[in-house]
Amino acid sequence: KFSDKEERLSGSEREEDEDDVEAALKKEVGQIRASTEQKLRRFQSVESGANNVVFIRTQGVEPENLVHHILKDMHATKKKKTRVILRMLPISGTCKAFMEDMKKYTETFFEPWFKAPNKGTFQIVYKARNNSHMNREEVIKELAGIVGSLNPENKVDLNNPQYTIVVEIIKNVCCLSVVRDYILFRKYNLQEVVKSTKEDKQQNPSSLTEEQNSKVVEPETKEEKNSKVVEPETK
Repeated sequence: KFSDKEERLSGSEREEDEDDVEAALKKEVGQIRASTEQKLRRFQSVESGANNVVFIRTQGVEPENLVHHILKDMHATKKKKTRVILRMLPISGTCKAFMEDMKKYTETFFEPWFKAPNKGTFQIVYKARNNSHMNREEVIKELAGIVGSLNPENKVDLNNPQYTIVVEIIKNVCCLSVVRDYILFRKYNLQEVVKSTKEDKQQNPSSLTEEQNSKVVEPETKEEKNSKVVEPETK
């Protein structure tokens, strides 16, 4: 917006001001970008393209840490905190749902967990929605081969793996993540993780502190156990 004084400038004075036009434009573009970034929400719902699937995009939040924290809390407290959500899966990366694209992308994506000197036992879980051109066995075989090529010491463990590679294909998009405690947290099922079982007492979330671990697995002393078993009821 021009003021009355600026409209009365002579031709020579206007020419001098034109030198600052580029700087002014850069400043304005910067202000627009800043205002746009401020409008981005920390959690934003995105159309997933599949029924019964809600996709939440995060800003400045690590999905794996957030979801693991929620499940660890529910596992410890056994408090049911949702009625309508069945599973909650973090998504760390996406690519096109075609074998060549997935192979190229995962060669780099898997490095933080599986590239030497990093190593670990793993399993791969696969789910496809609104997609018929991908083959489950082929995807699992190819991705397992990539993990093995990053470090030969990476081994498959279907019973209690350190890491679970989650492959969720929705239409033509492949969503990927590498999660911990997948078996312990009942396949990241929010309805099942709050149920108490004998297995929960034998396993511990991977990020619990030593003090927390002692509270979970510390056995009863013989004296305490006996007192609970043989102590007679009072009249």
